[in-house]
Amino acid sequence: MSPPRWFPSPHRPQPPTTAVPGPLPPPGPNGFWITDPDFRDRLHRATLTLLDIVEDCLNDDVPLADILDGARDHAEHMLGVPSTYGVLVEAEAAAQIVQAADLDAGSPFGLATAQGLAGIAQLPFEQQQQLVRAAARRYAITAPSWSATGLPASPPRPASGRSR
Repeated sequence: MSPPRWFPSPHRPQPPTTAVPGPLPPPGPNGFWITDPDFRDRLHRATLTLLDIVEDCLNDDVPLADILDGARDHAEHMLGVPSTYGVLVEAEAAAQIVQAADLDAGSPFGLATAQGLAGIAQLPFEQQQQLVRAAARRYAITAPSWSATGLPASPPRPASGRSR
């Protein structure tokens, strides 16, 4: 007598096991990131969130550069953007903090931003917090609503049917 069908057999391939899925990563942009207004909105919100996190962590006397540097590692869970885009959020937050100190940041990836952050890191934590707070306020007010300024809408199509 042969074993029941459900009984494992060395001759029968084992069915694949299904792993319990973890949380899904946040979706990436629809196409090129700079042309996706919804994704740019998410990057903007992520930058504001990061500025809030930086301010809170400065309360714990964690150095400014360390807080900013770790953001990309937590971009998916804390900021809601794919980790590959976390560096964009870090760079924008850094540039905003430097600009809040009335320093010319230039490119978020440039030397002026790095030098500005190094100077700000030498300030007392209370002053650093004030700069981060000011950066968040200014960024929230002056940054355009990306979805409102996204790609221009295509002109309306004429209605179908006959025209007289």
